[in-house]
Amino acid sequence: MTPEERDARTEMARLCRSLFERGFSVGSAGNVSVRLEDGYLVTPTNCRLGDLEPDRIAKLDRDFAHLSGDRPTKEVFLHRAFLKTRPEAQAVVHLHSTWATALSCLVDTNPEDCVPPLTPYVVMRVGKVRLLPYVRPGDPRMGEMIHGLDGRFAAVLLANHGPVVTGRTLFDAVAAAEELEETAKLLVALRGQPVRLPDETQVTELHEVFG
Repeated sequence: MTPEERDARTEMARLCRSLFERGFSVGSAGNVSVRLEDGYLVTPTNCRLGDLEPDRIAKLDRDFAHLSGDRPTKEVFLHRAFLKTRPEAQAVVHLHSTWATALSCLVDTNPEDCVPPLTPYVVMRVGKVRLLPYVRPGDPRMGEMIHGLDGRFAAVLLANHGPVVTGRTLFDAVAAAEELEETAKLLVALRGQPVRLPDETQVTELHEVFG
């Protein structure tokens, strides 16, 4: 095992435990992946993120064939679709976090832009978010829908299921997932209230300054 892979396993276990301990993941819900030079690391199936052991994380080759460690999550196709269509992404975080999942259940959530630019930070860290139609957990069509987006979105909401978020590093992906959750909480809390959003010029400035 290379030092890079050892460090990635350690960081993955640490950040997954942090997500679990702070309530972003409950039970065995949620899964995470990281890109390596020779393949991918993916959290195991039926594993609580708070109990993740570095040596038991699944190792997959560049074609996503299982090489070692525990059996990977049954939703590995979500990770494959994002990592294949967004070459700049080095990690994917999928959660069932409460407020983002709540937002994904509301009938009037705009599927084309389900997280409006309520704060500058959701623009900077998450970007535009697409809501994908419901299919059952473990259905490969979720991966097909993400692949069909051609890498245009760094994050999606799965209807009645939860968020899937990418990042240039695992830390970035975790931070973006946290920002998405907090923004969803604000959006649900503000429902029915007149809301002031940054205008198009202000959003453009954020993209220009922060990328």
